Amino acid sequence: MGMVTKRKKMHYGDTHLQRRWRVRNRRRDLDQIDDDLKTRSGELINQNVDLDKPGFAQFYCVHCAKYFIDDTAMQAHFRTKVHKRRLKALEIEPYSIEEAERAAGRGSFVKPKKRAMETQPSKEDVVAGKRIRVEEVPEEEETAAESPSTSKTKRKKAEKMET
Repeated sequence: MGMVTKRKKMHYGDTHLQRRWRVRNRRRDLDQIDDDLKTRSGELINQNVDLDKPGFAQFYCVHCAKYFIDDTAMQAHFRTKVHKRRLKALEIEPYSIEEAERAAGRGSFVKPKKRAMETQPSKEDVVAGKRIRVEEVPEEEETAAESPSTSKTKRKKAEKMET
C-alpha cells in the first residue's frame, strides 16, 4: 500500500482574499448616516433613476444605507431585526471630535444626547411632504422611561425628609 496523497492547496493563506471580501461588503458608518439624516434625507429617498443600482435607486433605506429591488422588499426590511438594531444604534448621538478631545482630558464629560428615531416614511408620504424627523428626547422623559420605579422611590424619600 502506498501513502495517502496530500490535498494540494490553491493558496498558502487567504488573508488577501478575506481583505477583499471585507471591503466589498462595507456599509456606511453611523456618523455618515447621521449626517445624511440631518442634511439630505429627502434627496436620498427621491433619487434619480440609476440603472446600475438595485431597483434603479428608487427604494433606498436611509438608516441602513441600502438599496432594495422593490417597495415590498423595503417594507419587509423595515420589520427586520437588522433595521431595528440600526435605528436603536442611531438613537444615541454619534461620536464626535469634541467628545474625543474630552476623553483625552481637554474638557469635562458630557453625556451623549438621546434622540427619538422613526422609520423613514414611504415614497408616497415623502411626495405628500412628510420628512424624517430626528428629535432629541428631554432628559426628564428619558430617565422616567428608563426606570419608573426609581422615580417613585425618590419621591417617597423626599416626602420622608420633609416630615
